[in-house]
Amino acid sequence: MSKVLVLNASYEPLNITSWRRAVVLLLKGKAEQVEHNGKYLYTELPLPTVIRLRYYVRVPYKEIPLTRRNILERDEHSCQYCSYKGDNLTLDHVVPRSRGGGDSWENIVTACVRCNVNKGNRTPKEASMLLKRQPRRPYSSLHFEIIKHVKGDRNQEWKKYVIGI
Repeated sequence: MSKVLVLNASYEPLNITSWRRAVVLLLKGKAEQVEHNGKYLYTELPLPTVIRLRYYVRVPYKEIPLTRRNILERDEHSCQYCSYKGDNLTLDHVVPRSRGGGDSWENIVTACVRCNVNKGNRTPKEASMLLKRQPRRPYSSLHFEIIKHVKGDRNQEWKKYVIGI
């Protein structure tokens, strides 16, 4: 069986849970079904894929650390210049540190060794190398987990509730 995306009362993603837990929340009246994939539990209860809590739950903001692993995850383990996927990936500063570029989510991307050497100490514009995606800070730590569940044709109902996928 599949996983279920849990939304806060404000429609922001909160969690990913099992279909069993989601059904319990629905039966207790703590959540409402927002999406289902056409499959049924027994004959009258549609199996949920997205549910929304009826009451707002306050979640403390937790900053996602800027680490090599998180940057690779954000960039889907591919070069942001040529789309190469493999083991020889490095981190590249969009604006080089020698030119005032710092270590931030918006200034570091994943690059293959070849593209990183070709770009050198220049900006992508100066090197005539276009970024596949503009780098940005992930919205939440749940972001990485949701991306894994949305890849391919799985859980397409989730896409409209998740920013930036």
